[in-house]
Amino acid sequence: MKKNNLSKILLSNIVPIIMLTLIVIAFPLSGLGVISTAQEMVERLSRNLFLVLSLLIPVVAGMGLNFGIVLGAMAGQLALIFITDWQIVGMQGIFLAAIISIPLSIILGIIGGTILNRAKGREMITSMILGFFINGVYQLIVLYGMGKVIPLTDKKLLLSRGYGVRNAIDLIDIRKVLDSFLTLKIGQIEIPIFTFLLIGLLGLFTVWFRKTKLGQDMRAIGQDIEVAKTAGIDVDGTRVIAIVISTILAGFGQIIYLQNMGTMNTYNSHEQIGMFSIAALLVGGASASKANIINAISGVFLFHMLFIVSPNAGKNLMGSAYIGEYFRVFVSYGVVALTLVLHQRIREKEQEEQRRNAIEGSYQNVEGDK
Repeated sequence: MKKNNLSKILLSNIVPIIMLTLIVIAFPLSGLGVISTAQEMVERLSRNLFLVLSLLIPVVAGMGLNFGIVLGAMAGQLALIFITDWQIVGMQGIFLAAIISIPLSIILGIIGGTILNRAKGREMITSMILGFFINGVYQLIVLYGMGKVIPLTDKKLLLSRGYGVRNAIDLIDIRKVLDSFLTLKIGQIEIPIFTFLLIGLLGLFTVWFRKTKLGQDMRAIGQDIEVAKTAGIDVDGTRVIAIVISTILAGFGQIIYLQNMGTMNTYNSHEQIGMFSIAALLVGGASASKANIINAISGVFLFHMLFIVSPNAGKNLMGSAYIGEYFRVFVSYGVVALTLVLHQRIREKEQEEQRRNAIEGSYQNVEGDK
């Protein structure tokens, strides 16, 4: 019995165990110092954690991992283009960008949630394809609409032909505004306290939200849609709300991410956000049906630690940093595939066990009647 429990625990945590093993092997090979690695890790946690936490609510509602957070990321980027054009700088710029991103995220979230309701059971692949589709619309608007249909006054933002936004936008006026607003220095490590406070507030919101009536409805839907319908819960409406909340939070997360970077690649910054955020969550031990804040924090830590050490480890071991780069990209996609396969395998086993228990229960009832 104990052996079965141990194997079950190992199987459910196989991804974090593999990642931790790789990091333990790669870190001494990288030759990086502890202080510099810790500073880099603090910066990456403050940059990415908000985006990863935005994935949790759709998981509660049984919609799996929301690859559609790229929709929210695009809303955040559009808001940043506008505040850059209007030359609104500093904290006011960040605050206004967050406000502008909300209605855009709500519209995109409603579209996404409505489509996902028509693809129940296939939400993850549908949200991924939806992200590709909306990306096409985003590129059309930014490349041809802005400066021609949507007025932009700052000529430095436009391409030389007079319309369309340049490939890269310098966000110098809002660069690290949140990160430098309130900091704490411990030794040689500088910690952006204000950004972590925002992340902490999102964590508290997620915990509180799960206890509300709406959060309980989402949990009921996540456990069994048919039972939730019987209980009178508006399943489709609640699922749309879950996606809308996730999209709004992703918009905020992308603004936090880009203010840390200080520059925005207009046409590519959002593309890998969904994949990398989901990979980080899965690395932390989450699955398509179960995820929590601990999974998000540990996942971002493990995932980005591998990002930090693998290029240097590859360079020192193979003589080329590209080996480490290829390795981490391989790990990013490999982790998603491995976790989804394991999730499906565990799910099949659970269903098989439930069927066996149901058959045994029926058999015992028949024996009792005799």
